[in-house]
Amino acid sequence: MTSFLLQITTTAPADTTAALAEGAEAATETTVSLIDLALAGGWAMIPLALLSLAAVYIFVERYLTLKKAAKNPEGFNDRIKSMVLAGDINGAKMLCAQTNTPVSRMLAKGITRIGNPLKNIETSIENVGKIEISRLERNLSGLATIAGAAPMLGFLGTVTGMIQAFIAIAQAEGSVSPQLLSGGIYQAMVTTAAGLIIGLPAYVGYNYLVSKIDSIVHSMEYSSIEFLDLLQEPQL
Repeated sequence: MTSFLLQITTTAPADTTAALAEGAEAATETTVSLIDLALAGGWAMIPLALLSLAAVYIFVERYLTLKKAAKNPEGFNDRIKSMVLAGDINGAKMLCAQTNTPVSRMLAKGITRIGNPLKNIETSIENVGKIEISRLERNLSGLATIAGAAPMLGFLGTVTGMIQAFIAIAQAEGSVSPQLLSGGIYQAMVTTAAGLIIGLPAYVGYNYLVSKIDSIVHSMEYSSIEFLDLLQEPQL
């Protein structure tokens, strides 16, 4: 009896080690690369890849544009105010032309209208402001569309993948093997994940850019109001 127990004790670790080795080997063999996953997603991965490239391009282009638009020289409004009060209209125009920002273009239009009724000056500034806001929001709707369309396209790939899986089940004779269903299920899961991976950053990026535009628009409104108040100050 003692020898039998010793035999069990000595052989059990070997069996356990072999089982662990086989499990590790199986885990290694089942590792799938990102390229393989993308290929398993089927046709839906092609438009999803195009949407991802478009989203990156729109975000980077808009970010750089808004970053440039938000940079007004320090003390720009104060310099414009002092020049206008001193009667240096040409100097104020040159300063606005050298700055090249939405605020400077609005004020430049208002400066060129000095001498006209205040209502006409205000209207001209507002018209330029509308044009500048339209420029700031250019292509932003495309990013919002991508944020909504990418998950929907991923779900479409999911539906088509599940349809393929059910067709395979219907056409199978006898028992259904996991290999028979793996293609459709792969496509269903991969496209859903890809759509969400693209849609969520696009949605966050869209809201970030909107907040940047709101900040620039607030600066434009503040500068225009300050300029109009300047024109209404009594001349001493």
